[in-house]
Amino acid sequence: MDDLISAEFIVSGLVQGVGFRYFVYRNATALGLNGYVKNLNNGNVLTVVEGRKDLVEELYERLKIGPMRAYVKSVSQKILTYQGIYDSFEIR
Repeated sequence: MDDLISAEFIVSGLVQGVGFRYFVYRNATALGLNGYVKNLNNGNVLTVVEGRKDLVEELYERLKIGPMRAYVKSVSQKILTYQGIYDSFEIR
């Protein structure tokens, strides 16, 4: 249980209207992570995720690249205490 974490990522740049949420969904589910991804009103994309620390870190690395049509300017991350409140990953 020590290696389970929750994290919040906010991705800025050209990340809406380019399939970014579907990119996050595919990668998070492939890594076996739970949580959600959603567009924010300011043009950023928020991802809340929980799972094994190494897999959350892998998702973070993938978010910095994004899908082909996106331009990722920055990814802020906040590591949180693991809650275990999500049982799947969804697009909101």
